[in-house]
Amino acid sequence: MMNNNNILQFPTAAQSSRDGRLLIPARFTEARLAARLTQTELASRIGVSRQAVSSYEMGSKQPAPEVLLQISEELRQPLNFFTKPETETFGRQTANFFRKKGADTKRRDQACEVYSKWFARTVYAFDHIANFPKVDLPSFEPAHTQAEGYSDEEIEHYAEETRQHFGLGLGPISNVIRLLETKGVSICRFEMPAENVEAFSYWVGERPFIFLASDKRSAVRRRFDVAHELAHLCLHRWVGEEELDDPQRLKRIEAEADHFAGAFLLPRKSFPNEVYSTRVESFVDLKARWKVAIQAMVYRCKDLGIFDERQIVNMYKQISYKKWRTVEPLDSGVTAIGFEDPILLKRVAELVFKSGRYPVDELKADLALSGSTLEQLLGLDEGSLTRRTDVRWEPTLK
Repeated sequence: MMNNNNILQFPTAAQSSRDGRLLIPARFTEARLAARLTQTELASRIGVSRQAVSSYEMGSKQPAPEVLLQISEELRQPLNFFTKPETETFGRQTANFFRKKGADTKRRDQACEVYSKWFARTVYAFDHIANFPKVDLPSFEPAHTQAEGYSDEEIEHYAEETRQHFGLGLGPISNVIRLLETKGVSICRFEMPAENVEAFSYWVGERPFIFLASDKRSAVRRRFDVAHELAHLCLHRWVGEEELDDPQRLKRIEAEADHFAGAFLLPRKSFPNEVYSTRVESFVDLKARWKVAIQAMVYRCKDLGIFDERQIVNMYKQISYKKWRTVEPLDSGVTAIGFEDPILLKRVAELVFKSGRYPVDELKADLALSGSTLEQLLGLDEGSLTRRTDVRWEPTLK
């Protein structure tokens, strides 16, 4: 049965056909990949053959009006998404830095590729109105050949240089996400249920992006994820897709990013001075101060040679005995360290909508994305863009 709400919100498929607005194959594929559905799975849901879905994506056949409406409802995007050409963006997009690639992550990676494009286009839609911070990230390359990667000393040095570039001292960083937003990095948090994606980063033209895709229960692990992606933006901009497809090369790149994140969050010139015991309980206060996981601090102690191998092994045994492998002190409850969330784009959107300089309906028409998708990309409260729009827009207050 047809959904009356959809008929009220969007023109019918028959109207689209009469107006000459036909399904654009690439847009159809985008929506299907974002929904993480195969052609066979989607075909089953909309009541056509897999061959029919394939022909829609190839552009050799147009779906019947009623099928186009079903496609819109099943993929949860408005009809004009499928009939409107792609909007502009900042330029060419680099490869996304996923921590694992392969046959078992293909569906996830394809969805993330689509979301990353949508996020860049959403930021670009506000670029002519908002005065976003100027991009201010340092860029590094290995001293020797790129194939050899970075030495440990190079990574330590470049992490220190990055802190100096940002005007940071040697103490803890109060809010990593807020810091990077002031340096021109666009960041969003987009939940992907049932998918194991911590975060990934990429460049579009001269604009850097970080996409947080996991619902981690630990604020400090999210901070480490962001520092890890900063490493990719500063160290690995020159890395190509073919290198990321090489498991051994990807493993090294990820290890370099982890090392950089540890060095950036826990500087070698200050952090060791505060480590005084191999008892893991002594790291709880350090975690509260530095906002870094106890296990990450122990690993940093190993990197810096603060403790020998036997002591490090003993510390990990303590962590296992206390059942801190997945949930550490200060991860939950009233004493939990608070999460850091992106705020810049949300504030821009709220100010722009409230001023009337860029009405919600105009944004939806420009990007042709569903209100719920835009809410996540902009960091807005659920329902902000999906309730009635015939009244003045006001932010949803919690």
